[in-house]
Amino acid sequence: MKRQYMLDALTAKGDQQWDFCIIGGGATGLGVAVDAASRGFSTLLLEQYDFAKGTSSRSTKLVHGGVRYLQQGNIKLVTEALHERGILRRNAPHLVKDQSFIVPNYKWWEGPYYGLGLKVYDWMAGELGLGKSRWLSREETLEEAPTLEAEGLRGGVLYHDGQFDDARLAINLAQTAASEGAILLNYCQVDGLVKKERFGGGAVRGGDWVESAGAISGVRMTDLQTGNTYEIAARVVINATGVFTDSILQMDDPGSETVIAPSQGVHLILDKDFLPGRAAILVPHTDDGRVLFAVPWHDRIIVGTTDTPVSHATIEPRALPEEIEFILQQIGRYLRKVPTREDIRSVFAGLRPLVKSSSKKTAELARDHLILVADSGLITITGGKWTTYRRMAEDTVDTAIQRAGLPERACVTASLPIHGSPGRAPAGTVSDDSRDSRGGETEALHDYGTDANAILGLAGTNPDWSGRLHPRLPYIQAEIIWAAREELCMTVEDALSRRTRALLLDARAAIECAPLVAGLLATELGHDLAWQLAQIAAFSELAEGYLPEKTLN
Repeated sequence: MKRQYMLDALTAKGDQQWDFCIIGGGATGLGVAVDAASRGFSTLLLEQYDFAKGTSSRSTKLVHGGVRYLQQGNIKLVTEALHERGILRRNAPHLVKDQSFIVPNYKWWEGPYYGLGLKVYDWMAGELGLGKSRWLSREETLEEAPTLEAEGLRGGVLYHDGQFDDARLAINLAQTAASEGAILLNYCQVDGLVKKERFGGGAVRGGDWVESAGAISGVRMTDLQTGNTYEIAARVVINATGVFTDSILQMDDPGSETVIAPSQGVHLILDKDFLPGRAAILVPHTDDGRVLFAVPWHDRIIVGTTDTPVSHATIEPRALPEEIEFILQQIGRYLRKVPTREDIRSVFAGLRPLVKSSSKKTAELARDHLILVADSGLITITGGKWTTYRRMAEDTVDTAIQRAGLPERACVTASLPIHGSPGRAPAGTVSDDSRDSRGGETEALHDYGTDANAILGLAGTNPDWSGRLHPRLPYIQAEIIWAAREELCMTVEDALSRRTRALLLDARAAIECAPLVAGLLATELGHDLAWQLAQIAAFSELAEGYLPEKTLN
């Protein structure tokens, strides 16, 4: 993906109408872009920040049906999510992997209670299941998870779910949409909705369209990289802005009722030695009634999450001291080595776009997705979760077809390989299996799928580019070059937070390698020293919020 190509395509379109203009470049908006473009509709996506900057890069990194929702009796959501989990595993095998989980049992009734529930979970997954659950003895449980607290342990239940890298999937979805003909632009702010109608029952005043309170016919947008402004015509405008859904609804109708109740989830990153085995841990019932996960991820352990109601959405939410202490306390009950603040490599927070209800507990609000169609024709898609993004997109495009009179075209995404999948490999690339024989360097690039060889090729053209960004991080310099050339990476934050996951894996190390990354990006993107210094300062200030010691006050 080349940004200049995207801008040139936008300019070339001129006053011609797009079929779809999508506001929001997180999981939901990117899913809609893939669906609409793959059905043959002209599709434009505009993201104010970077792709997956918000909620979509701050998840627990699980592709799952939701064991907790099964316990709550939300059979519909669990069934749909398990089905979608299987589809995503099939369409993006380079990113979605089988992860075994253990529910440790310390009370006599926990084994049969959770074991039977997880058998139902298996049954609901059907032929798209990732593996069968089974009861474990005490010895088997400790073999799978040797650092579990052994005192009082009776055994455990092992089950299977999916794990992935959320930000990398978002980039791959953007690449998939682009390969299907969509135009996608980050750092493009929608300033307003264009509403136009004809006067006099279809007559045109002076031959021109005039502003009115009628149907939406497009958007006004500013490219934050260049300062250029555009007015874009579209048959359908999709509001897919997640926790910022209400801001677009208010833009359409200042009197509209809010629909989102944001909830903050916090995660901690610990070193792998806290849970060195292959299995993840599920704590089924914390003090606040949620589940808690401790999951191996990129040779670290990710532990979370909390569920804290917040009054308004922000693009960079910050973990509260009490949230960090809560997670440390809860997971410390289950590990022999109790983690402390000093053990945290990074702490990050994300906001869930929960659909409002009469309940006061955000843990009980709906994770199901909601589609709203305004009188103006604005279509809003919100709620849901990463696992069901594809189904959300299908429902949204189906709704748009019905409401806007677009031609009927069937959804194809259930069998559409995602960029990086061997099923979508361009000519000359090698399969996932054959790459594994090329050693550890390629294995570290596994999440790139069929792009891994191209990155290795870049590394071979410059001896510096095969070097690590930082001794504590698994990334090489060639990944930054690739991100700048092929993944619309515009800033140091884009590179270290979402194109790589350096900021999440080790915030201090990410700050330390920011000057190197700024230099690489400046050379690729044509920026000067002043840009580099500004980028280093901006990223360092942002990244300090991911350091546990900065959350004490």
